[in-house]
Amino acid sequence: MAFRRRFWLPFGIATLLLFCYYSWLTGDAYQWAGAGSLSPLTHRPHVDPKAFDDEDYFWRKLPTHYPVKDMGTFPNGKPLTLPKIQVVFGEESRGDKAARERMLDAVRKEFLHSWHYYKTKAFMSDELAPISGKSKDTFGGWGATLVDSLDTLWIMNLKEEFEEGVAAVVNIDFENSSLENVNVFETAIRYLGGFLSAYDLSGDQRLLRKAREVGDMLYKAFDTPNRMPITRWDFDYAKQGGQQEAPGMSLLAEVGSLCMEFTRLSMITGNPKWFDATDRVREVFEEQQMKTQLPGMWPFTLNPRDKIFTADNTFGLGALADSTYEYLPKMYALTGGLLPSYKKMYEESMKTALKHLLFRPMVPDSANILISGTVHTEQADGKTNFNFDYQGQHLVCFAGGMLAIGGKLFEKSEHLDAARKLTDGCIWTYKTMPLGIMPETFFMIPCDPSKECHWDETQWKQAVLKQAGERDLTNMDKADDIIAKSKLPKGFTEITEPDYLLRPEAIESVFIMYRTTGRRELLETAEAMFNAIIKYTETRYGNAALSNVNVDDNPPKKDSMESFWLGETLKYFFLIFSDQDVISLDEWVFNTEAHPFRRLIR
Repeated sequence: MAFRRRFWLPFGIATLLLFCYYSWLTGDAYQWAGAGSLSPLTHRPHVDPKAFDDEDYFWRKLPTHYPVKDMGTFPNGKPLTLPKIQVVFGEESRGDKAARERMLDAVRKEFLHSWHYYKTKAFMSDELAPISGKSKDTFGGWGATLVDSLDTLWIMNLKEEFEEGVAAVVNIDFENSSLENVNVFETAIRYLGGFLSAYDLSGDQRLLRKAREVGDMLYKAFDTPNRMPITRWDFDYAKQGGQQEAPGMSLLAEVGSLCMEFTRLSMITGNPKWFDATDRVREVFEEQQMKTQLPGMWPFTLNPRDKIFTADNTFGLGALADSTYEYLPKMYALTGGLLPSYKKMYEESMKTALKHLLFRPMVPDSANILISGTVHTEQADGKTNFNFDYQGQHLVCFAGGMLAIGGKLFEKSEHLDAARKLTDGCIWTYKTMPLGIMPETFFMIPCDPSKECHWDETQWKQAVLKQAGERDLTNMDKADDIIAKSKLPKGFTEITEPDYLLRPEAIESVFIMYRTTGRRELLETAEAMFNAIIKYTETRYGNAALSNVNVDDNPPKKDSMESFWLGETLKYFFLIFSDQDVISLDEWVFNTEAHPFRRLIR
């Protein structure tokens, strides 16, 4: 053996040198670390030399009307040694391991049920209609469910299905769309995020090429006079080379949530243009942050055309805003702490959010939980008045996980405490509803923060009357009628949207809280959530969204199964029952579509 090793040494060195030279030419063998240094990736043969530099690609050939004159680059320096996010798990009993692996099998089986019918009934379309068995194209006709599912297939060790999926996605044509107006944010998180994540996991060059295709397409949405993005993008007009400008009104989440995907693409390819595009947006967000009507946070709507974020007076962490805040600590983790402004923006925004947006609801068991609401500001006599909507949302359940990650990264105990209470609030809502499934939106009665939080039946009924618009808050018979007719569980004053859309945000935070705390009861919580969801959503062809979860049994179904069911919800259910080193939060960070990206670590 020693002789054979010495004999092959010269040949091995020569082969290595040839590989390094070839890889240098193709840009494949190394991952841009942003510090002028290069870190080796796994050797991948048969590299396409045009993977990064295909100037004949349609979206690259279009003329640029407002070229960048001073291209920004990723900061120099080695990544910082950041605090650990995950806890060290103790030894697991044989029985606990068996129970956990049983749940892994159950989640994988449910995934394969939906995947099989997507593949046979709607393959290459965006979505499967799980009741009729038909297909839908809701995100450009580019196979959203397929792309969203690639990394889930890999994580679940469904390698044959993964290879079949990769072979199919290479044929997706991003030069044509089924939509007149493309949502840049939704396209970035699903397609660009999906390709990048599947590439980060597998190293398959075909996926990196597709990521670059999507990146080049979306980069045209930044070709505006001030380089701010067009979030609802006229696809055909852009194809024709038309001149564009950023809109006068865009949603916060759609402007502020492109940074992770664009930055990761630059980190992998070494081409800084995508990083530069969203770093310019970051500069505007940082400059505007303390000028809004609720300093520290940005309102639901912004003016990207004029770079003015001060007109709107409505603030929250939920719909329309969510992922902008979610990406602040995640960008810091993704880039190894080399972009400290994301830490600063996170700390300022959460200082405001913890003070103005969270409330403790009054509930029968006096559970110490939190819900995140919405606040409207009013300026009067030089003062700011706050009008609060005590509305909860399934969508805002992500906030518990966000605060857990931020609390760990930045060592803030108050964030960890809020993370626990917010996540427990979503768990409480799941358990309280008759089907064991949380509704889309609802209202609750808050505790008086100056008093002990105890259940008061009369106070609850008065709040129900007030929420219903009744003037006489003493009419308990009327309150009882409203409660009976609306089937309101105690603590809720109104369930405005009783739907369940197969959303992932609650299990997302339960998963993150489990990985950051090791609380074993969260596995039991996840199992109960999973069993309830499968019991009521499963159809012949997949799993269907529910129209009303506030019923005793047989909830009405919608013929809808969005791509995030396979891309997010079932992935988080699978991961919480996986070994803790499977997609470790100390090595990976998830985009808002649950696509894990490799972190830049020391």
